[in-house]
Amino acid sequence: MMKVSAFTFIRNAVKYDYPAVESITSILPIVDEFIVCLGDSDDGTEEEINKIGSSKIKIVPSVWDDALREGGKVLAVETNKALDATASDADWLFYIQGDEVVHEKYLPAIKKAMEKYKDDAHVEGLLFRFVHFYGSYHYVADGRKWYSHEVRIIRNNKAIRSYRDAQGFRLNDRKLNVKKIDAAVYHYGWVKNPVHMQKKRKENARFWIDESGEKQWHETIEAEGEKFDYSKIDSLSVFDESHPAVMKKRVDGEDWQFEHNIKKKNFKNIKYRFLYFLDKKFGWRPFEYRNYKLV
Repeated sequence: MMKVSAFTFIRNAVKYDYPAVESITSILPIVDEFIVCLGDSDDGTEEEINKIGSSKIKIVPSVWDDALREGGKVLAVETNKALDATASDADWLFYIQGDEVVHEKYLPAIKKAMEKYKDDAHVEGLLFRFVHFYGSYHYVADGRKWYSHEVRIIRNNKAIRSYRDAQGFRLNDRKLNVKKIDAAVYHYGWVKNPVHMQKKRKENARFWIDESGEKQWHETIEAEGEKFDYSKIDSLSVFDESHPAVMKKRVDGEDWQFEHNIKKKNFKNIKYRFLYFLDKKFGWRPFEYRNYKLV
């Protein structure tokens, strides 16, 4: 028998329009428990999670350390709290962030991969492809500044720790040995009403910028106006596939207009244009940062 424990952290998901409920719901069918490290929220996030109505979900209350203001460190701290609360007898730990959703079409392949490598101790994690939606549910950011893969399933080893801003993991300060699997994570963090996105950028500055720079950041945001400008993107492509079923209400409820000419590219320099060409033409991404080791 295989046991899988999922974990995530979240705070004020309603206020900042995170699809946290959809995120949790998307992988519930293939996990045995789901640990939600719930930060001190003031917007009804806990009530929304409770409405899911699953006995698999276990909420762990948490208070965020707002003094951890640099490099997104607090996100890793909260991730580790959730990780440490997972079942000691689980074989795999499935990590998902509050703006990430897994399409139901990938669940069989994910479960099959976990079963395949369950007894192979050399495999410490499973690597997912990432699809980054941007500006609208109809566009995908496909430039090189967006990470193409990341680890989202790890072996149940509590020595594994969340790394830097909670994007990946390390074991004793080394990269995990991972296998790439035929599954993707849909990242919706950059798909919000432009007003909500601008508010999120303003508020979340405290997780990345120290107090000395926060005032200047807020002034910059104020100068930009109340709406985030999605047009300043290097490259987009059209998404013509289906979204996860759990995202239907959000996709149908898109209440803002964003249209983009996908032929128009806005690369910083010739280097980025050339790297984009290599990726699209040959599927080759030289010099890409990898927070993992493929085995």
